[in-house]
Amino acid sequence: MPMEANDIIRLIKEGIPGAEVELQDMVGDGDHYAATVISPAFAGKSKIQQHQMVYGALGGRMGGVLHALKLTTMAQRP
Repeated sequence: MPMEANDIIRLIKEGIPGAEVELQDMVGDGDHYAATVISPAFAGKSKIQQHQMVYGALGGRMGGVLHALKLTTMAQRP
């Protein structure tokens, strides 16, 4: 069963306090999302570290109930 968008947003915000999260269902199946996550907690971290933080916030759901997530991460808005 696919994850609800609100659940994904909630998990990321809980795992990365103060994060702004924008989520888009890429194909309308509730299984393929694109997320933009903006958080000051990303400052000074590599993109790999930033993505690991997001995956950590999702608590191991990637590849299971959440099939695909295209991530864009940044420490502040451009």
